[in-house]
Amino acid sequence: MNQHFDSIIIGAGQAGPSLAGRLTQAGQRVAIVERKLFGGTCVNTGCIPTKAMVASAYAVHLARRATDFGVSIQGSIQVSMKAVKARKDAISAKSRVGVESWLRGMKNCTVFHESARFVSSYEIAVGSEVMSADRIFINVGGRATVPDLPGIKEVPYLTNSSMLELEELPKHLIIVGGSYIGLEFAQMFRRFGSDVTVIEKGSHLVLHEDEDVSAGIKEILESEGIHIRLGSECIAFEQGEKEICVHVNCEDGDPKVHGSHVLLAMGRTPNTGDLGLDEAGVQTDNRGYIVVDDQLRTSVPGVWAMGDCNGQGGFTHTSYNDFEIVAANLLDNDPRRVSDRIKAYALYIDPPYGRIGLSEAEVRKSGKPALIGTRPMTKVGRAVEKGETMGFMKVLVDAESKRILGAAILGTGGDEAIHCILDVMYSGCPYTALQRAVHIHPTLSELIPTMLGDLHPLS
Repeated sequence: MNQHFDSIIIGAGQAGPSLAGRLTQAGQRVAIVERKLFGGTCVNTGCIPTKAMVASAYAVHLARRATDFGVSIQGSIQVSMKAVKARKDAISAKSRVGVESWLRGMKNCTVFHESARFVSSYEIAVGSEVMSADRIFINVGGRATVPDLPGIKEVPYLTNSSMLELEELPKHLIIVGGSYIGLEFAQMFRRFGSDVTVIEKGSHLVLHEDEDVSAGIKEILESEGIHIRLGSECIAFEQGEKEICVHVNCEDGDPKVHGSHVLLAMGRTPNTGDLGLDEAGVQTDNRGYIVVDDQLRTSVPGVWAMGDCNGQGGFTHTSYNDFEIVAANLLDNDPRRVSDRIKAYALYIDPPYGRIGLSEAEVRKSGKPALIGTRPMTKVGRAVEKGETMGFMKVLVDAESKRILGAAILGTGGDEAIHCILDVMYSGCPYTALQRAVHIHPTLSELIPTMLGDLHPLS
């Protein structure tokens, strides 16, 4: 006899387990299905393991700079990739085991470690059995995109997932893709000791960012010896006798780059292709993302999609907020929406880049009368004291309403300090509320009111 649940959750990423907790607390009988690793991308192949390795790379970088701070280290700095990997694995495992243990110990929650597939709009095949539910929540995440580039099937390549399993340092790492994932790995492995070349099809790094931000990121990476090839329109691969050859089409530089390893960092693909969504009538877009409304409902009543598979954010914090939106609407009579949230994310190179709201280019395109303020990190005391003065900060303000439209901080502590501005944006207060705040010295945040006190019209 088929089992019937009040709710079925497919996927144990950042949204699914928390929703299971709320639903079971509300008295529902819940099934959660995870086919592979509990915790999703963040815990296993994303935020947690990569930032653990970023921390290792920062330690190496700081050790090499010890003399800048009057510290002498005897002997050369050695990196053990096996030890770096072991540390990363232990941190990820603790989170993964924690999520699984929480779910398995949750009252009224049944855990299935199997693949799931729709057989109708309210029925799911899990292993050899079929189960039904009044509500179904999809939280299946995404994976690295592997584009069908010429020669790609003839060479060994790495993705963000397999990159984390390396126990030996690449001699020369070639990274195809100059955005977030690629750039974090680029700096990380350069600091570990690899030669690194980044190949980007576009005219500048991180194409959706303002050009001054992209230029600042490029300057930071190149200062550490990372080679960057822009405008690489015709990318192809060829296996050499000892190395991999990547063909590029750039205005400057050699038309071929030879390396020991290749990392593909060219975007993400949702894990929706084998879910049987057609059987349920769940609509997807031309990239496979599940189409949802402002409260994350799909085209089928009683089916929701949360996290990376819905194309509404692609970050751990947006995935968790998806859970909050669904739970608020279903359980709290609180009509929260995706459109309530302000765009916010970070790039974890060192120094990091924090970005919220509209970019300068987006503000210009809107035609709104706006004000802009900027501040180089060379004028920030905290950055000078730490010897980390690369980067800058900028903020954009609506000239009429005085509300903050967006901000970017590329510099030490930027990923944390940006929240000062973000919280004011959520409050709906004018920028003057933040401008008049008295911040602690010496911090990066103390210069945000100073920057806001020096606004001028966006020409």
